[in-house]
Amino acid sequence: MGQLRARAAVFLSAGVPDPGARHFLGEGDTVAISAAVAAVLEVTLGRRRLVWGGHPAITPMVWAFAESMEVNYGEWVLLYQSLRFEDEFPDETALFQNVVFTERVGDEVEPSLALMRDRMFNENEFESAVFIGGMQGIIDEYRLFAKRAPGARIVPVVSTGGAARRLGEMLGAGPALPADLDYMRFMYERLGVDPNERRYATPTDQPADVGARVEVPHASRG
Repeated sequence: MGQLRARAAVFLSAGVPDPGARHFLGEGDTVAISAAVAAVLEVTLGRRRLVWGGHPAITPMVWAFAESMEVNYGEWVLLYQSLRFEDEFPDETALFQNVVFTERVGDEVEPSLALMRDRMFNENEFESAVFIGGMQGIIDEYRLFAKRAPGARIVPVVSTGGAARRLGEMLGAGPALPADLDYMRFMYERLGVDPNERRYATPTDQPADVGARVEVPHASRG
């Protein structure tokens, strides 16, 4: 696992709230959730490693976007899945080239999730975490993440609703994004990524010096 620790990653905690679920914390905006996840992927892929725990509604989004990028997503995206949910994995899980499957712990959900999250946070170093939509698991992951990576950026995307809105309230985050929902600009700013930073096929191709990754735009000639 030493290679996984080579560079700090961005942690993605995202989900689509289910009003019928026991851990429901408020309605989510599915359009905003999709747009925010897409923005995280656009900003990070080929620039930062992305670590996340699979969610049936989010995994297909990540797969579709990662497949369209000219980077080796098997090295840039690290997906954690608990075998407790093996029968519920979306088909896209089998397509990812870099999945860490964690053991099932009995029949209850919580112990298996706890094991998965423990490995996910212990086996990686993080610079940022983004929280989108979701239910109680968003709050649980925030609390664990904050303990394991106390200096990392915390980015609750309040306008996606669900637990992310609740987390924003807990943290005293500012108001939701304006009506245009410019998630791309929001993510570049909040994750501290320069839009001119080059993308690399694999993390090993990427210079350690962040400044060396930035391509200065040429001035237009009149």
